[in-house]
Amino acid sequence: AGGDMDDNMKFPKKKKEAKSEVIKLLNVVIKTNERYKSKEVVNILIGHSNALIKSHRTENQDFFNSGSEHEANYWMALLRQLLVAGFLRKDIETYGLIKITEQGLAFIAKPISFMMTEDHSFKDANDGTIITNQKGGGLAADEKLFKILKSQRKKVADQLNLPPFVIFQDPSLEDMALKYPMSTNELANVHGVGEGKAKKYGETFLRIIKTYVEENEVMRPDDFIVKSTGSNSALKLYIITNVDKKLPLTDIADAKKMEMNDLIKEMEAIVNSGTRLNINYWIDEVLDEDQQEEIHEYFLEEAETPDIDVAMEEFDGDYEEEELRLYRIKFFSEIAN
Repeated sequence: AGGDMDDNMKFPKKKKEAKSEVIKLLNVVIKTNERYKSKEVVNILIGHSNALIKSHRTENQDFFNSGSEHEANYWMALLRQLLVAGFLRKDIETYGLIKITEQGLAFIAKPISFMMTEDHSFKDANDGTIITNQKGGGLAADEKLFKILKSQRKKVADQLNLPPFVIFQDPSLEDMALKYPMSTNELANVHGVGEGKAKKYGETFLRIIKTYVEENEVMRPDDFIVKSTGSNSALKLYIITNVDKKLPLTDIADAKKMEMNDLIKEMEAIVNSGTRLNINYWIDEVLDEDQQEEIHEYFLEEAETPDIDVAMEEFDGDYEEEELRLYRIKFFSEIAN
């Protein structure tokens, strides 16, 4: 029967009080204006700088290196547990930036005990069969499946001569490895996928997930959470319709009493979920042909990530953030959708 024991029975996980560490980590997310992904948040805590951190002058802040008493893998494990606990969330629309939730803010206002599960060093266990999360645990993404999906994405991207992030972004693959979608409809409800992408790229990914689920006897989450379309769907429809009519984006924003930044965010969400949005009429107003070509080439040939901060750094002040974000919408619309 030993073979049937799950990881938690073989290696009961120790729990440890981490209240003060949680406060530290959440504070870094807040004080950096939620502009970093998990890797950077951890780097800031342990005092490792990189080009992105330098560009925001974060290493001059008093919280930089505030978590040096622990190593990077401790902070990464804690960050993951805070995502699972709902104190933080990964924002798909900004390509995986870490954002704080209401629950996280409530914790900072009134901290209570937070018991952190200590990660085992599975290397010591010397058992190749262990997957670091429980089968079908439904909370942490299945690392093994995530890696398989990632290599499939690379294969598809190479065949189509596209950057991998154009096919599906990392947060989408993570969500697939969490929910195990088995149909196009379920895949369309994965973070940042949508109907268009599910139909266009989904088939081989679904096949892989199905096989994986069968071979590993994975228990899928009972309730496949369907994304709520919410009150936002009316706004999205309004944007799609009026972009179609080639209405100036400033007019669309004004009509809905929105800042341009918020309109761009909505358009990013529309395009990320696989809907095409033809904003060429507006792009032609703000960028000339050579500029468009330069940005296009960057996203297609050079970029390893669709991240705007990285693009801003690459172009070193040649373009406004708004211009790059607008062009990225055009790029995703034409290339990915």
